[in-house]
Formats: sequence, C-alpha cells, structure tokens
Amino acid sequence: MGTDIKDDDIIAEVTKRLETKYPDLAAKDVEAAVKTEFAELAGRPVRDYLSVLTERAAKKRLKKAR
Repeated sequence: MGTDIKDDDIIAEVTKRLETKYPDLAAKDVEAAVKTEFAELAGRPVRDYLSVLTERAAKKRLKKAR
C-alpha cells in the first residue's frame, strides 16, 4: 500500500528541510539537488520511502558541493 503524496509536495517538503539544515547554501542549489535526486528515485516501484531517500541523496550531494 503506497502513499498518495504528490511529487511536488515531496520536493517542496524535502527542500524546505534541507534549506533549514544548510542555511549557508543558496536555496536554488538546494532545490536543484533535491530535484535531481528525486528524478533519479521517482521511477522506482516502491514510493513509500521516496521522501526519505530523496533527502538522504540530496544531503550527500550538497555535502559534496561544499
């Protein structure tokens, strides 16, 4: 059984959390990282953990970019 959260809502939620966690990074860079990672994960069959997986991958990407 999956959730009915919209993709845009997931992206917005994760972006907001990461902008708070990384206030020194430009908001556009945080959003770009989230969108990139989301796009790579969105096609997977199980979407229940898409928000968590996207956030983890975006954090990793942002840490590398520093």
